[in-house]
Amino acid sequence: MKWPLRIFGVVLLFTALVLFGAWVTFPWYAQALLDRLTTGKGVVIELRNASLPRLSGAGFGRMQLSLSTPPDSCTAIAMHYKVSLLNGKLTWHRVASSATPAVDLFITADSVLVHQMPSDIRFSQARPLFRIRLDTSAKTALLPSVSPDSIAFAVRNGRVETGQLRLEGISYNVLLTRSDHYVQQPARFKGESLFSGNIKSPMTDFEASFGMAHHPRKPCTLTFSNCSVALYGIRASAPLIEYSLRNKRTAFDLKLDNVPLERLFADPQLVASGKLNGSIPIEFLDSSLTIEKGCIDASKGSTFTFRGAKGSGTQLVFDAGRHTGGPPLIGDLSLRVNLDAKNEALSSIRLASFSARLFEGRVSAKPAVYNLKSGKAAGSLTIDKVPLLDRIRLQGELSGSMNGTVSGKIPVDLDRNHIMLRKARLSVQGGGSLRQLTPPKPSKEPRNYSIGNEPVQWSFSDPSVTVDMAESGKTTLVFALKTLNRKMGGGELLLSSPKGMLTLTEISGKPAILSLNGFTTGLLDGSVSIDRADYDLRSRSAETEIALQGIPIQKLIDLQGTSAKLAATGTLKAKIPIKIDGNAFSIPKGALDAEHEGLIVYSSSPEERAIAGAGMRLTYEALGNFNYTELLSTIVMTPDGDSQITVQLKGRNPDFQNNREVHLNLNIEQNLLDLFKSLSIASDIEESISEQTLKATSQKKRKGR
Repeated sequence: MKWPLRIFGVVLLFTALVLFGAWVTFPWYAQALLDRLTTGKGVVIELRNASLPRLSGAGFGRMQLSLSTPPDSCTAIAMHYKVSLLNGKLTWHRVASSATPAVDLFITADSVLVHQMPSDIRFSQARPLFRIRLDTSAKTALLPSVSPDSIAFAVRNGRVETGQLRLEGISYNVLLTRSDHYVQQPARFKGESLFSGNIKSPMTDFEASFGMAHHPRKPCTLTFSNCSVALYGIRASAPLIEYSLRNKRTAFDLKLDNVPLERLFADPQLVASGKLNGSIPIEFLDSSLTIEKGCIDASKGSTFTFRGAKGSGTQLVFDAGRHTGGPPLIGDLSLRVNLDAKNEALSSIRLASFSARLFEGRVSAKPAVYNLKSGKAAGSLTIDKVPLLDRIRLQGELSGSMNGTVSGKIPVDLDRNHIMLRKARLSVQGGGSLRQLTPPKPSKEPRNYSIGNEPVQWSFSDPSVTVDMAESGKTTLVFALKTLNRKMGGGELLLSSPKGMLTLTEISGKPAILSLNGFTTGLLDGSVSIDRADYDLRSRSAETEIALQGIPIQKLIDLQGTSAKLAATGTLKAKIPIKIDGNAFSIPKGALDAEHEGLIVYSSSPEERAIAGAGMRLTYEALGNFNYTELLSTIVMTPDGDSQITVQLKGRNPDFQNNREVHLNLNIEQNLLDLFKSLSIASDIEESISEQTLKATSQKKRKGR
């Protein structure tokens, strides 16, 4: 019995050594084993850095699977796939309930990358899990025959890329079974966000049910059902989308059904109300996307409310709803977009045409190209007689309504990080009337020109603007109006043809500056101009100089209707320095002078002459028909509004003392903040003369005592 035991022991030891050798040498012959298993299957598997196996599995550094599919009758294109798994692990378990020997093979890894050629589509996912069921059958060969019964892979938070386009947050359950001939059956697909380069597109949350099975009557058609997508927060749906693989065409209607407008914006300063409805017919053929006769409508009463800055007390309301018998918000929407490919990859998106009706007006765009590699594009939008002003209302401290149509051209440059406007020109046929009410606010700061609760009425007509927005953060606005009228109390100020240029410079780390350049306007048949004014938005400070020319003196007198007592000819010129500091402004020292000689006629009343002293009666006589040759004045105003105005007159009265030369000095002390409200310069000159009369009379009475 010893020899059989010895022989058995030797065989057992030899078997153990063989198994141990097979285990130790597994990393070296694993590739040969895979080659043997995949021979004739059309699949090539490369395994690198395989680890020593255990009873239930083995690890690897990298596994790459390559396979090709023959051209089908629909596309005539052969597809090539490469699947790469990094830092993975294979585990297997025998399926006990199977009638034939079967194994569940699980593959996990740090990441998976699938690359499809020639379309250059790349799919990737972290921490993937594949489940493959393998059926085995014993044959005379050394190794058994192995064939997959099913392959399952749950896509979670995956990513698909092609060129500069990238879809993230993908979920989809892949299941390929022998019974379905390894054809993917319909399953729910979800994609969260679409990117172009690093820019997130407004298209999000795409959902659809689809598979790769073909309908017998439509063998070259992919069917997508129950589709929906969010565009700028608006949910749109399409019950059925059919895509022809043969001619690369699909056509469907994208539906908007009672989409709440409040879902559009998350900005607390913009509030939307109402609902959107519409239908957008879309056709995709080969590489072109076309929309014809699309319509988007807002329900009656739909509004967009733009709230002003905190504490402003003003909000703008835009009525976007359909009026009875009126047109929809957007009608006759037509769009054609071409997708250009280079080396089988998407390289650019070309806008071939765009036009639509916006209410009763029209908008259109010139052809433009968006280069996916550079992320840049340039285009131009044209607006023609769109009645936007008719739908704008202001509420709050600044209230009112406007009317008119907007026309113009808006050239746009964009890249992945900026939108720039290049001399966008807009003009309005119409105008509006606004009512401003600024309530008094308790403050320890000096009073300013806006204090008071008396309403101010503004009206304007035919404004036009040109806007530039540069990548540097500089925005330039060139503006012009036909008229701008300001009424307050008994005073009225009419500016004719005001125009100028506003520039806002916002650069990180530097003060934000609002600059006014080249401002001119007609005022009282004269003109007002400001060469340059820089306002620091952070410190709320500025210094500038206002220049006046050709201001008729009589116009200033007429503002208060005092021409019955005081009349004058001639015009004024002035240079008035202005200093703004927080809530207050001051005039360090300004000068107002007559441009030419003129005439002043002051009609004193018998009562004034009766109570006037001898000196004042002489003044009245001199001003009764005073031909001045020199009129010089200065003005100084402190931040609290107190001002001192001096007037020096030199001239002659042919009816006074043989036409001898007369010099007259007037001093006017007034709070100009109150004076500006009523524009009562003329009446204050009159008051100054009257005060001098009363002072002279008082002095005469005291001397008489």
